[in-house]
Amino acid sequence: MRVRILQGDITARSVDAVVNAANSSLLGGGGVDGAIHRAAGPELLAACRELRATSLPNGLPVGAAAATPGFMLPSRRVIHTVGPNRHAGQTNRALLVSCFSESLRVADSLRAGSIAFPAVGGGVYGWHGRQVAEAAFDAVNGFTASHPDSTVELVEFVLFSPEMEETFKAVFEQPR
Repeated sequence: MRVRILQGDITARSVDAVVNAANSSLLGGGGVDGAIHRAAGPELLAACRELRATSLPNGLPVGAAAATPGFMLPSRRVIHTVGPNRHAGQTNRALLVSCFSESLRVADSLRAGSIAFPAVGGGVYGWHGRQVAEAAFDAVNGFTASHPDSTVELVEFVLFSPEMEETFKAVFEQPR
């Protein structure tokens, strides 16, 4: 599995799946969530409402992941995941790691070859960039070890700032 780290607009990535840092309602929001909903078009909201009406009546739990089509995005799929909100007292690091590993699991189940992540949990949910990068690193390494035959060959981290890009690069390039 190759990892690419870059600053950019996740909604413009031509990958099999982009990850949406969603809220549990799945009905849109600000930040990455709002940008993905705007770029995908109104069909994405309709698909999320369908998930809520069927398999996720109580919303998407923190750390879980679910997929919808990508609609007007260059990516075929959107994988929605809900990061833990540190400001609301959700400080369990395992839930943050789970956002990345569950998204990878869903991507693999969809036979996706490539996936692009934002800094899930960073920004308004209050996790520091280094914490997010370390959780992402642990999830990618754990998934690679436990799923050697995964279809996912490329993982991109598409980050909103040069500082976050540098933080991810430092964590992923650090000798362990």
